[in-house]
Amino acid sequence: MSNIKNYKVSLLFAGLLLISSPFISCSSSDNTDDPQPVNPTTRDLNVNLDANLQTMESFGASDAWQCNFIGKNWPQDKRNNIADLLFSKDVDADGNPKGIGLSLWRFNLGAGSTEQGDASDIGDEWRRTECFTADGVTYDMTKQAGQIWFMKAAKARGVEKLLAFANSAPVYLTNNGKAHASIKEFYNLKDGKMPELADFWVNSIDKLKTVHGLTIDYISPFNEPQYEWDGTNQEGSPATNANIYNLVSVLSPKLQTKGLSSQIVVGEAGAYEPLYKTVSSTASRSGQIDYFFGPNSTKNIASMSNVKKTISGHSYWQAWPLNELITSRQLAASKIMTAPGLSLWSSEYCVLESPGTSELIGGGGPGRDLGIQLALWTARIISTDISIGGVTSWQWWTAISRGDYKDGLIHVDDGASKGAGNANYCKNDGFVRESKTLWALGNFSFFVKPGMVRVQIPGLDNAAAATDVMLTAYKDATAKKLVIVAVNFSSTARTYKLNLSGGTLTNNKFTPYTTSDTKSLKKGTDVDATSFEIGARSVVTYVGSYK
Repeated sequence: MSNIKNYKVSLLFAGLLLISSPFISCSSSDNTDDPQPVNPTTRDLNVNLDANLQTMESFGASDAWQCNFIGKNWPQDKRNNIADLLFSKDVDADGNPKGIGLSLWRFNLGAGSTEQGDASDIGDEWRRTECFTADGVTYDMTKQAGQIWFMKAAKARGVEKLLAFANSAPVYLTNNGKAHASIKEFYNLKDGKMPELADFWVNSIDKLKTVHGLTIDYISPFNEPQYEWDGTNQEGSPATNANIYNLVSVLSPKLQTKGLSSQIVVGEAGAYEPLYKTVSSTASRSGQIDYFFGPNSTKNIASMSNVKKTISGHSYWQAWPLNELITSRQLAASKIMTAPGLSLWSSEYCVLESPGTSELIGGGGPGRDLGIQLALWTARIISTDISIGGVTSWQWWTAISRGDYKDGLIHVDDGASKGAGNANYCKNDGFVRESKTLWALGNFSFFVKPGMVRVQIPGLDNAAAATDVMLTAYKDATAKKLVIVAVNFSSTARTYKLNLSGGTLTNNKFTPYTTSDTKSLKKGTDVDATSFEIGARSVVTYVGSYK
């Protein structure tokens, strides 16, 4: 995650484009039929099971950085409670989900700033990471024990995929001997050390499997390469597209030779913009879709072994104002279409924007919000990323936060304050606080499983719906299951009638699961599909079967 608050993305057509403008492309609408009336008594919800859109892959979150201390030091019952909230796919006696059933877990492969202590220059020890090796020869797989505990807890609860990402090369390989950069553009790595960096990845992934029984499905070696990372707030390094290409071209055959199935995922761009265009200030670190997957690019990596035909961007910065939320996703989706077979991931988000107090409590990221305001803000971004950007995986930034900031699905504190004090704050124990954002993500992650296909909702203008009711629909063709996720951002309840084509809803009923100011993914009584109400300021998932 970038904490560089002064980063500015260009405003795409700012002041020229309203969210209901005719410029909104077909990617904003599930088809080009007339949009729904603005305020009907009962609205039609048309779902076409025969019109397939993207195949969903996962919903995830990251273990950085709190999981190492919490997973290693906290009482077992509290650790298990947190793991259940994040990973459980079970329901209680009343049918309410016990957790949000994440399908992907992001593991931060450390660079070794913890072992350096204060000499790392990273003042907050919670943002330092351990490294499995200090020399590339001897590996100590007892390191990162708390994070390994959470990976094992995730797999034990059925999480389908594990991803390893890094913010920096290990310090024994970096140019300045630190896990933060001191140069302005290129990757912080000693000359000629790309093969050794690839060996570090291969050996770490292999030993996680042989020692801990953990198979890493995806490898993401570079994080937000557009930033300079020359401060001391956390581990990080810039990287040019050429730096990334050089590592992938070395790492790819090494993974194959070692017999590892892990797939390399590139991108992790700090916003969507560097994916779909060349940004003049970071020209060597942007235009990434064209560079890595463009049909005419000499650096196309699509055919390399162990490379996943996916590019990932972070949903930061271009989430507000709403016209930029819409247009940035449209432009990303349009550019993705130029690279056949390429999928798009949104691989990181928490609030960094400052949209004002009418949108967020406190007006921006500072000040934790366990309530529905942040949950609705986040659910709107998820729905937009999926319906307009066409993303196949959506991932939150940090699963657990000890800070007074809007960056956690679960927050921990000492019972006397809302956020981090000194380094010992919540290091060994604390109180666990669930957020509505956790459960709003669960409205997607618990029900929309890997392999499910998003289907068309004819007549719905997803761009115009951003301040009203956003809707996405998914099917499991094997199990004959229909899932509809509604995000009602408005202060008015809305009544709908389902019109299903391509199948018949069993008993013409489905089951609602609601996250609102008073409910947390609460199972409701089955509703009649001919007339059902989506409550004001709520996220509701409807689950039914069809034949």
